[in-house]
Amino acid sequence: MLEAAFFYLFGGLAVVAALGVVMARNTIHSVMFLIFCFFNASGLFFMLDAEFLGIILILIYVGAVMVMFMFVIMMLEVNFARLREGFLQYLPIGGAIAVMLLIELIAAATSGVFSSKTASTVEHFGREVNNTMEIGKVLYTKYLLGFEIAAIILLVALVGAVVLTLRSRKDAKYQVISKQVKVRKEDRLRKVEM
Repeated sequence: MLEAAFFYLFGGLAVVAALGVVMARNTIHSVMFLIFCFFNASGLFFMLDAEFLGIILILIYVGAVMVMFMFVIMMLEVNFARLREGFLQYLPIGGAIAVMLLIELIAAATSGVFSSKTASTVEHFGREVNNTMEIGKVLYTKYLLGFEIAAIILLVALVGAVVLTLRSRKDAKYQVISKQVKVRKEDRLRKVEM
């Protein structure tokens, strides 16, 4: 009974946080809702005896990826007023997609797949099962190609974030290495007689 209560607590808060990500007007608030959603998903992983996935979700996604999102959002200086100007022209397409997604969700929920008869009960493994080793075996054998592609996509995203925030300023002073190398001591030192 207590396990079901925690499941509904973490699951409900994750759904509320996911709605906050989509519906928040400020992008910083969206990122904060996403961090909250990750914490709740991590709680669900802990309940499934997948402690490694729960810790990785907190350390990697909350600790690294979301911090990078925050920095990129703050450094891009997005003009939200200009983004909202063309909102009405995309409303019919967005509304049609939202209705289709709602129909799919209702169809999936009423299909009987999620009924209590077909739902399996969660069984906890003993201490002899090392879930980190089992995840590593599956990840680096069966899903190796997908893992490598995800790593390349993250690398491209990181380089793209750096390129987007790199701006040349006219008032900044830059080093010219060739001038620094050609400097003679006579250009820098002056003898003063006393």
